[in-house]
Amino acid sequence: MAEYVILDASITVNAVDLSDHCKSVTLSYDADMVDSTSMSATQSRDFLPGLTNWNISVEFGQDYASSKVDATLFPLIGAAAFECIVIADGTAGVSATNPSFTGNTLLQNYQPVQGSVGDHATTTITLQGTGAITRATS
Repeated sequence: MAEYVILDASITVNAVDLSDHCKSVTLSYDADMVDSTSMSATQSRDFLPGLTNWNISVEFGQDYASSKVDATLFPLIGAAAFECIVIADGTAGVSATNPSFTGNTLLQNYQPVQGSVGDHATTTITLQGTGAITRATS
């Protein structure tokens, strides 16, 4: 897949596909940079890669129906870790040019009601990764 316009990302939270309610999704993946500068350094600091960290931010159109957004998310605050899967193009198969990202997450925040008068009712969540994230190409 070359550069593209994101139109149909897939997001599965705790085995529930919420893709049809997803307005935006961002998967962030980073590593701590551990300062390893020694006393002899006179010009700049040295760093070593440390532990990795990842999280997923999602904006959903809110839906209180059974097996939809609120019914899926509300019980997850303060609950044990659950699997989350993100695919950039949910309509294409997982491949080297369309990988899936899978890992266990904790629901860090959830606003069951969000919006102003006349707005589309939405909710924005942050899923904190716990443990490793897997990038699959098949």
